[in-house]
Amino acid sequence: MKVDYIIVGAGIAGLCMAYWCKRLNRTFIMIDDHKRTSSKVAGGMFNPVVLKRFTSIWESKAQLDLADEFYKEIESLLNESFYHKLPIYRKFASVEEQNNWFLACDNPSTSFFLNDILYKKEIQHIQSTYHFGEVFNTGFLDVNLFVESYQKFLKENNLFRDEIFKYDQLIHEVDYVLYQDIEAKQIVFAEGFSMLNNPFFNYLPLDGTKGELLYARIPDLKLKAIVKSGVFIIPIGNDIYKVGATYNWMDKTDNKTNEAKEELMEGLKSLIDCEFEIVEHLAGIRPTVKDRRPLVGAHYQSQNIYILNGLGTRGVLLGPYLADKLIHNIENKVPLDKNIDVARYYKKLQLIK
Repeated sequence: MKVDYIIVGAGIAGLCMAYWCKRLNRTFIMIDDHKRTSSKVAGGMFNPVVLKRFTSIWESKAQLDLADEFYKEIESLLNESFYHKLPIYRKFASVEEQNNWFLACDNPSTSFFLNDILYKKEIQHIQSTYHFGEVFNTGFLDVNLFVESYQKFLKENNLFRDEIFKYDQLIHEVDYVLYQDIEAKQIVFAEGFSMLNNPFFNYLPLDGTKGELLYARIPDLKLKAIVKSGVFIIPIGNDIYKVGATYNWMDKTDNKTNEAKEELMEGLKSLIDCEFEIVEHLAGIRPTVKDRRPLVGAHYQSQNIYILNGLGTRGVLLGPYLADKLIHNIENKVPLDKNIDVARYYKKLQLIK
């Protein structure tokens, strides 16, 4: 079998790469064994502002514009609905937070995304003495539905192999790679935290941050927006809400913990004043990098072996954007932004000059 691309990893990053291959009429095969992916336990919330400090994310408008087009096209392709626009209301805990919000409203990098008029309307069962700040151009991706429906589409079209990738069976030549019965012009590894098992890239500083979240049934809440306080709460339908998320930089397992569950439940209790029932508890490792920037680009020795990783907590927006940048780098030799180019670490590790 001859293809243009082998894509290893079928989470958000890998699926975004598959989309751009399809868009550019490039042939590909995807390989994933479903053993470990943070995508299926991701919160899925997208917004252009860091809600703790009220600062803009890198290339926020470009990421939002592309994501809007990207997910709508895939919804149409798959005849599914998983990309949902909803406002985010940031609950203020003090006058100081209100003042910081107004400062951000005057900042050119964030003013486009923030409402400079406080949201003072009552939100049923959520009390806020200091009111709320409204963020524009926000919502959530039903990550499970996106991943599962897209993987199903690829399987039905014989573009997906459900198996463990065996690194020792990859042969890389100057102009192509060979893997078992597949000859490809290039291979892209989009494996998330599993990159630490990859001998081509496991020396890179992918740190990994464990996150846990809950699904709760809250019949009385009737919330029609995302609310962010100490925790976020996302209405996903049928009185079910996603509640998250925790951050653990030490534990690198997918095991659910009582400590995280209690932390999230306490956060939910402090946010709402009605009864709730926990229906599911999930845990996963986010692929985070020590300098908080992604890892994108070619292997320092083999120009047909690539990495697409380090999406962290913002994979919904970063996935389409970074995959687009990578495929244009491969196909059209468009240089990668230094903020995402993995070459920054090759220099630090003295692998290249």
